[in-house]
Amino acid sequence: MNTTWTEGIGFAAAACTTLCFIPQLVKIRKQGGRDLSYLMLGIYLAGLFLWLIYGVLLHALAVIAANTVGIVLVATAVIPKAVMDSRTRESERASTSIQ
Repeated sequence: MNTTWTEGIGFAAAACTTLCFIPQLVKIRKQGGRDLSYLMLGIYLAGLFLWLIYGVLLHALAVIAANTVGIVLVATAVIPKAVMDSRTRESERASTSIQ
């Protein structure tokens, strides 16, 4: 198989699997991240880092690009989730102390 064709398949696969996380980010923005598990996000992030290392060791640009973008997307999900969870805990404490 032609190297260019193979790389094209790799980049198409990388785009599909990486960009599928974007709807999750939109949902977090609109509804908050309560439904997302920190454990799942942590395991997913660990997997992305391992795939990134694998891609670097193999010099596989599609794997490197997909997992770099994936790490950024997951971090972009974890940060607002943590902020929203913190605000929720603070408001729950405030409402408990008022009663």
